[in-house]
Amino acid sequence: MELQHGLVIAAHGRHYLVQAEINGASCKLHCVTRGKKSDVSVGDLVDFALTSKDQGVIEAIQPRRTLLYRSDQYKSKMLAANLTRLLIIVATEPSFSDDLVSRALVAAESAGIQPHLILNKTDVSAALPKARERVALYASLGYPVHEVSVRVESEATRALLIQLTQHQSTILIGQSGMGKSSLINLLIPDAEIATREISAALDTGKHTTTFTRLYQMDQDSLVIDSPGFQEFGLHHLTEGMLERAFPEFIPHLGHCKFYNCHHHAEPGCAVLAAVSNGQITVMRHQLFKQLVHESAQTIGY
Repeated sequence: MELQHGLVIAAHGRHYLVQAEINGASCKLHCVTRGKKSDVSVGDLVDFALTSKDQGVIEAIQPRRTLLYRSDQYKSKMLAANLTRLLIIVATEPSFSDDLVSRALVAAESAGIQPHLILNKTDVSAALPKARERVALYASLGYPVHEVSVRVESEATRALLIQLTQHQSTILIGQSGMGKSSLINLLIPDAEIATREISAALDTGKHTTTFTRLYQMDQDSLVIDSPGFQEFGLHHLTEGMLERAFPEFIPHLGHCKFYNCHHHAEPGCAVLAAVSNGQITVMRHQLFKQLVHESAQTIGY
């Protein structure tokens, strides 16, 4: 059986839309996995067998460079594979969640994906100073922060988005209300048409808003839109992975009195000393402790 190769551009349950080139022609195929496996992600490069001219069965996933996903103690949810860049969309209003932003940054750090923050709706001048003050924390940690206004400076915003996504595999994430859909539509004018086509191909109708989809800007620029979500669990990260995913912790690791220090309340902890003298913010240290607590949770029977 001859296997074909393709790129997963949308996923809904165990149904996938795969973009491939067959007999010299570009096409989109509706593919499923064997059995009940659903470990395929948008952005995956896959090997599949044709079952008809526009349908197939995924037989294998090619090795991934990166995988971004969230998890709790019960289940995990893959967001996208083979990413190089993460754009976290926040806005002046409604207020954004620092917890969600910080968790997304930790996920990106642990997966080896480069994160950027996009502060949208800068035209809402009354709320801008407070929003700037809040994103300044992330800028101080070395994360690039970009200010945009889809409504007032659409051309400049589009130019920035093109620059950030060129030669990258980029995912945009953000809570509802941050303007992520407006940014996607600005960057990809045919996004809504493409989404309707994907919906028809996967036969999911009105449920299209709930799945991740990939848009190919050019040969090596991919943009992935994800559904808005309010929680970002990181149950899959160990304590050691978590401490290294906080860049401000790095200079202090290995300098604690005890080699197995947990950076919670131990005497002679270099990380706690850095919290005391303001090198690490209390908010970020509290998040670290919370994430370690969550990762230690197991399912009770």
